[in-house]
Amino acid sequence: MTERIQNLINALRDELKEYGEMLALLDRQQQSVIERHADEVFQSVGFIRRQADTITSARALLEESLRTTVQDFLLPADAGFTTLIPLLPAEYRPLVKALVDENNELLVRVQQRARQNHLLLSRSLELMQGLLDTLLPSRETRVYNGRGSMQVHETVPRSFYQGVG
Repeated sequence: MTERIQNLINALRDELKEYGEMLALLDRQQQSVIERHADEVFQSVGFIRRQADTITSARALLEESLRTTVQDFLLPADAGFTTLIPLLPAEYRPLVKALVDENNELLVRVQQRARQNHLLLSRSLELMQGLLDTLLPSRETRVYNGRGSMQVHETVPRSFYQGVG
């Protein structure tokens, strides 16, 4: 049983490490967006996707380790850390609880940073689309109708020199 608890602790540490790495990648991406380093932003997407896959693998290992540890304590297969921690030997409880709490806190921070980056990137795209629409007017404009759906209106294109002069 001690070996399974130790495996559980190692799985929690691995997951924590991977969340920390994701947060660092998201921080770097955010900085690249702010500094307008387009190539670094583009490159960061691949790094973040690979890290998400790594987190998924770490999470699967943790869930498997939790499942086997829970079985040792004759708990239902779907029992979580809240049920398990009070049953662990006293010397393991503080460490496991701290790791679970830290993982949860870091996950929240990763989610917040991902949302922030999404907003930053979305706003950057909107600004770029506005610039392109100004420089290269199209023959149609998309607007919302009274029901909230998109409607296309044909416009008369102007030549560039008429738009400037």
